[in-house]
Amino acid sequence: MPWWSWILIWIALVAVSLLFYVLLGIRLFRQFMATVKDLGAAGERFGAPLANLGEPSRQPGPEWEPGQGPQASPGSAVFASPMQMRHDYLTSKSSRREERRQRRVQRKADRGQPQALRDIEFG
Repeated sequence: MPWWSWILIWIALVAVSLLFYVLLGIRLFRQFMATVKDLGAAGERFGAPLANLGEPSRQPGPEWEPGQGPQASPGSAVFASPMQMRHDYLTSKSSRREERRQRRVQRKADRGQPQALRDIEFG
């Protein structure tokens, strides 16, 4: 084999390896861009509810009654302080008890039954 055939073989090997690396780079770039696109879509989908955690006035949902405050959004307990969560728990617990008491008083009044002393408001 003449000496110049070795040069041609090496040039062909380098060209094929460069072509392989270019095609591999294009493939990796396309996969990377697809991943970035999916991450962007996931960020828009899951990031929108988290953006309004601090602003309850802008959250969609039913209006609350005048005697009650805004309801916490699901998942906000993770970021709240334990004292705030304890306060929210005790407040909602007492409001539920008061609502049950009022329903019980109304039900007994509708049926003509005597009221329990604990249900009667003296104030």
